[in-house]
Amino acid sequence: MPDHKPSRGFQGAVLKLLRAGDYQLTVTGSRQISPHYLRLSFEAGGLLNDRPLHPTMWIRMWFADGDKLHQRGYTLVDPDPQAGTVDIEFALHQGVASNWARNAKPGDTIEVTVLGSNFSLPEPPPGGYVIVGDTASLPAINSLLSAIGGAPARVFLEAGHDDDKQLPVARSTDVVWVDRKNGGEALVETVRASAFDASDHFGWVACDNRTTRAVSKVFREDYRISKKAIKAQAYWVA
Repeated sequence: MPDHKPSRGFQGAVLKLLRAGDYQLTVTGSRQISPHYLRLSFEAGGLLNDRPLHPTMWIRMWFADGDKLHQRGYTLVDPDPQAGTVDIEFALHQGVASNWARNAKPGDTIEVTVLGSNFSLPEPPPGGYVIVGDTASLPAINSLLSAIGGAPARVFLEAGHDDDKQLPVARSTDVVWVDRKNGGEALVETVRASAFDASDHFGWVACDNRTTRAVSKVFREDYRISKKAIKAQAYWVA
């Protein structure tokens, strides 16, 4: 009897119709950054040679759960096309992706899909950046901070655990950590309380869906950032 392969379901069918690129990553190592944060290293399986890289680039990873596969988006960390290697960082909680990451060992493989990730730095360069996220979007934020170099940036990060505040941020100055309270309301209020006329700035936010919407509104109404100068993407559902 042939092996039964878990199904990607409706999402997988849609991605196939959209001609998404499929690859297989192979685990080469792991490093526990904090009790709730894990970094895995992979052989990239040709992904980095086939696709042009951009800041905050992410892929869809497929995690098995019984007879089904569930996809989750993760940012590429330190992609190296010449070496054919890439890292992925996991903010650990209870769920199929975190459980897989905790148990991953060298030689394990996982299927990934490239589709939907698109971002380029604004031109002409803005007067500065206002960046809001959490541990799930920290890899993307670090990618963005590295890409903008010395450009002014104010960063607000939500911590689900005290040890989150020790996680490495690409730029240590102008970073404000906020404990997650009331479903993200504390973060939104902190961002609002720090508002200034940022009409020449670029706003970037990636949190849970409700917090992302709320921060986007604060960007427009309190920071006076135009809608076209805001990149907002919900990384998870609260």
